[in-house]
Amino acid sequence: MLTQDIPADLIIFFILYGITGVVPIIGAVYLLLRRANAFSPDITPPVRLRRWAASFLLVAAFGHIWWMLFYIFSREMYSVAYMVVALLDFVGMVTTITGTMFSMLQDRQRPIWPVFVAMIPFMVLAALQLIYPDHSFMEMAFIYNLSLYVVFFVYMVFAVRRYGQWLNNNYADLENKKIWLSQAVSLAFVLLFILYVLVDTYTILLYLLHIIELVFFGLLLWRVETLPQLDSISTEEACSESVQEEHPSATLLYIDLVQMEQLLAERCMGTQLYLQHELTLNQLAQTIGTNRFYLSQYFSRQGITYNTYINNLRINHFISLYQEALQNGQPIIAQQLASDSGYRSYSTFSLAFKQRMGQSVTAWMRDTTGE
Repeated sequence: MLTQDIPADLIIFFILYGITGVVPIIGAVYLLLRRANAFSPDITPPVRLRRWAASFLLVAAFGHIWWMLFYIFSREMYSVAYMVVALLDFVGMVTTITGTMFSMLQDRQRPIWPVFVAMIPFMVLAALQLIYPDHSFMEMAFIYNLSLYVVFFVYMVFAVRRYGQWLNNNYADLENKKIWLSQAVSLAFVLLFILYVLVDTYTILLYLLHIIELVFFGLLLWRVETLPQLDSISTEEACSESVQEEHPSATLLYIDLVQMEQLLAERCMGTQLYLQHELTLNQLAQTIGTNRFYLSQYFSRQGITYNTYINNLRINHFISLYQEALQNGQPIIAQQLASDSGYRSYSTFSLAFKQRMGQSVTAWMRDTTGE
């Protein structure tokens, strides 16, 4: 067939299809072979996350290849070839995206084996479709597949919320750890699957599908490379740790409420330890001579999180620096004062300041000076 006989929209589609097949291969090779971080040089992402994300990108690329081969050599719906391709796509996608999403949540290790159990009904329906050629089995398989993705997304909503709480309880600096990005990735994945199920003809929706796919690959790659490796410890492990430390042979000391306040005032506030970047709950606990479980319980009794505690100290420090500069008639640069108060990101400081003071930094400074 001559090129001029091929419709222009079909040529555009195959070009776009080819791009969405090549891009994930490039992304997978980058994640597997490049050690340095091209997006955020100062961040070291979890190796496990990079490998799972690379696996997903490879599965996505191979999916483009085997579906194209099916289109060229078969095109027969509900055939053995169709069922094999659909099964490979389903198993590969579900396994790798689950591993990727779970690796983004570093509060604890989540097992992958329930995913394989959840695939069994789909495989049974696929086998029934081959034995008894009936469209109803395939329709049931698609409905089950979609339901599985929806259930996974709902699970991710609660898992991400728990992860966010874990971050606030253990880390002072949340730059590049923002939980909504992980949620956005899981939502984009569910949206992609729904579009794949609904789209079966060369419509504008099909072009939109591949554009969204490219955006999704970019979002996933950026999320992977901007998520730092964290020292994870689950709630269960923390509780186990506390029980061991109540044993007479424990090396750490139980500290009551009054002692905790005194030690925090002396060793955190007095030494301005809160200005240290990436200060964790565990590091602060070791500094004052207790463990993370007792210190976390202390903050919980105060009705705050560890992140809130550190932010309050840093904002108080910012206010002190601001008032000192104002009294001495020195030039005031809010970004510099925020940096001197322990913040790497001014946007993070602005959000924390507004949550604490109830107004933006600019409005507060204007009200303070009376201008």
